[in-house]
Parts: sequence; C-alpha cells; structure tokens
Amino acid sequence: MVQRRRMEKYNLTVTIWKEGSMFVSKCPELGVASCGDTTEEALENLKEAVDLYIENAKKLGMMDDISAAVTSHHKFTSNYTTNSYPWS
Repeated sequence: MVQRRRMEKYNLTVTIWKEGSMFVSKCPELGVASCGDTTEEALENLKEAVDLYIENAKKLGMMDDISAAVTSHHKFTSNYTTNSYPWS
C-alpha cells in the first residue's frame, strides 16, 4: 500500500510592483522576493522561491517559527501614502 502525504495549504500574501523595466514580487510573511520581466513571470518566480524556502524551513526545523504567518486566515493589509523628501 502506498502512503500518501497530505498536501499542506499556506495562505500567503504577494505584492508585485514595477521597478525600472522589471517587476519585483515579494511575500512579506516569509521575506522572500523574486522578479521577472512580466507580472506573471515575477509571480511564478516567487512561487518557486517560496516553495524552496518552505522546503528548506522544513529540513531545518524552522516551520514552528513561521507557522502562524503562513497558516493564518485572518490577515489585514493596508496602503498608505506618505510625503517625504527624496534621498540626498
């Protein structure tokens, strides 16, 4: 009999923005970022980076440290604008 592993589901936030000619993607819960030439490519690259991060976190016994951030169904995001001077 083949034993099947249960697929785990994680609830992650993705933010994508344009920086120069590239699109940057970031998962704030894990601090993982990637990029691509399009939003779709940036998202796919981020998914791969997140998968690798989680795989390594499991191997290193770090899942307890990130469990609440990746499994919570109650997340709140907000945007705000601030006035500041350009860097000198």
